[in-house]
Amino acid sequence: MLKPIHIGSLLIGQPVLLAPMSGVTDLPFRTQVRKFGCGLVYSEMIASGQMVRAHTETLRMSSNCADEGEMAVQLAGCDPVVMAEAAKMNEARGAALIDINMGCPAKKVVGGMAGSALMRDEDNALRIIEAVVQAVKIPVTLKMRMGWDHDNLNAPSIARKAEAAGIQLITVHGRTRQQLYTGNADWAFIANVKQALRIPVIANGDVVSVDDAATILRVSGADGVMIGRGAFGRPWFPAQIQEFLATGRRVADPTATDKSEIVSAHYDALLSHYGVYKGMRIARKHLAWYAAGQRNANAFRVQVNTQENSDRVKELIVTVFRDQAELREAA
Repeated sequence: MLKPIHIGSLLIGQPVLLAPMSGVTDLPFRTQVRKFGCGLVYSEMIASGQMVRAHTETLRMSSNCADEGEMAVQLAGCDPVVMAEAAKMNEARGAALIDINMGCPAKKVVGGMAGSALMRDEDNALRIIEAVVQAVKIPVTLKMRMGWDHDNLNAPSIARKAEAAGIQLITVHGRTRQQLYTGNADWAFIANVKQALRIPVIANGDVVSVDDAATILRVSGADGVMIGRGAFGRPWFPAQIQEFLATGRRVADPTATDKSEIVSAHYDALLSHYGVYKGMRIARKHLAWYAAGQRNANAFRVQVNTQENSDRVKELIVTVFRDQAELREAA
């Protein structure tokens, strides 16, 4: 059973968190997750430099945070001054907290000496942490990996320095940068960070079932769990974890009919948020995730990916889940 955690003045009653994921945790997806319940949702990873330059698409990533209620904004960058300015901008937009990205393994991010590359430059990592903490009044947190590679597992060392500099929560993904997303997340390693700190620690990596959530917490001793790819096509998943950890009850997935309504609402929100042309294209990956395991899922994905009529896509959404509902009724 999870206990509430405090991040500065912010109280998280059930610390099951939605991870910041580029191209996924935009406003429409965060809204879907919130409908079911989640301790805290995070923005997509936002490039601090583009935020400061007021790049339109970048500003859209966090939108007006205050309109969403409590949400965390994650920033990536390698310049302490720019990171601090971007943090102040998002504080003014209503962010509940600022999260510093030191975990992204993407080549483009690492090549700019941001993300997990900062784990190889502890001095600059600390400068960034200090600059952001001093720039804002809201809590500042940190997301990291175990280290750059298995010869440099320095997460506990960086975490101690980060705590001393004012970081109020740390999330650890149980992989190194060099692993990218291959192999298995090392949940036991996260315990090394937990044991080094007094602030809350959140465990992350490969949580795709409610049993995974219970196990990662038991093995790591963490104070909460962050859900990443396990929520793809399953915005109800964090709420299922919350219920299981609180009561031991396993909540069933939505029915096929309910899924049709959920997916349709998400699709409409994407078109509204991005405009029809771009929204349809961004929706394609979400629709494929939703349909995974459904009857005729492959044919549905092919049709969606080649369809240019947004109303026709909505008809396809209803059809694929209606067919699934009819199949179950006939069984």
